[in-house]
Amino acid sequence: MSWMFLRDLLTGVNKYLTGIGRIWLAVVFIFRLLVYMVAAEHVWKDEQREFECNVKQPGCENVCFDHFFPISQVRLWALQLVMVSTPSLLVVLHVAYREGREKRHRKKLYVSPGMMDGGLWYTYLISLIVKTGFEIGFLALFYKMYDGFSVPYLMKCDLKPCPNTVDCFISKPTEKTIFILFLVITSCLCIVLNFIELSFLVLKCLIKCCLQKCSKRLKSSACECHNLRHVECGEIGAPPLLQNRHSDLAMSSPQRGETKLLFDIQEG
Repeated sequence: MSWMFLRDLLTGVNKYLTGIGRIWLAVVFIFRLLVYMVAAEHVWKDEQREFECNVKQPGCENVCFDHFFPISQVRLWALQLVMVSTPSLLVVLHVAYREGREKRHRKKLYVSPGMMDGGLWYTYLISLIVKTGFEIGFLALFYKMYDGFSVPYLMKCDLKPCPNTVDCFISKPTEKTIFILFLVITSCLCIVLNFIELSFLVLKCLIKCCLQKCSKRLKSSACECHNLRHVECGEIGAPPLLQNRHSDLAMSSPQRGETKLLFDIQEG
């Protein structure tokens, strides 16, 4: 199976990830994708051919193998790896949409198309939630389908056309168990990293919103204090009615003085 498309996808997403997202990408690329390509595919290469039962009844081995392994473990891991990696494509598509909008309008609509703000922030958050859901879902599916994360040496099968209860043996059970535990641990590590990144983004957004509200309150209180000082000092900031009243009083007082002086002269 060729994994070049997945490698190109993960490489393209790298420049839009946060610091924790880059750690997640390194874990997926090194400890999951490379391990799968280099070792896991070879360990499960001849899985059905090496599955043996202690009876030569035609069809018995095929039925027992299908019962114990309804889906090949290595193919289920491949499906998990694809499903976990593809939600990151949402971020790339959103950035491409932003760049396309800027080209159509021929002007700068965003500070940077890849900046984690606005709708892109929500897209990134949704991709994290979907990735985490796929990780948990596949782990639960694997555990339920294969009755745990270990490969037994011996399996007993009594399905038709087997003549009786027969013993079936799986090849390289210890090696397969080691690989299963390794991949389960790396999957749990990816879940933890996704939760940390999700919490970091939400907490960062809440802190930013709180700081913006506090700054607005400080600005509004400063403006109120400034206006109040102007009113007390009788400066330009005083209300217009008070300004007009003061001007009328100032203009009328000299006139009253002149009228009184004329009246005294006439009486004299």
